[in-house]
Amino acid sequence: MHASRDSLPAETMGDSYEGHFADWGEYMAYFESIKGGTDFSPLFVGLPDDKCQSPHWGYVFKGKLRFIYKDHEEIISAGEAYYAPPGHTTECLEDAETVEFSPTAEFQATMAVAAKNLEAQPG
Repeated sequence: MHASRDSLPAETMGDSYEGHFADWGEYMAYFESIKGGTDFSPLFVGLPDDKCQSPHWGYVFKGKLRFIYKDHEEIISAGEAYYAPPGHTTECLEDAETVEFSPTAEFQATMAVAAKNLEAQPG
């Protein structure tokens, strides 16, 4: 299986996020463009510890991300690969371009809660 950003439809979250998602059965692959200053933590409210419950493996092509865990945080910069285990929130510190891979079941369960939280946000 393979995909490119241009071969997948775009899904947006306001003007701060654009994702291109490929569902490969047990795993999701997705290309992301994220505006600097985006804080994803409000989307995880209601999940255990109000944190994302899906692991992610990824690579940052451009920009900088911060993964925040209960006991530490990690800054991932352009040119770096990463693994983010469950139990994190994410902030985009600079306009970013990434590719991530996640187990489909955990990702979809987390995104279902995130979608409800996004829908409940004003504006």
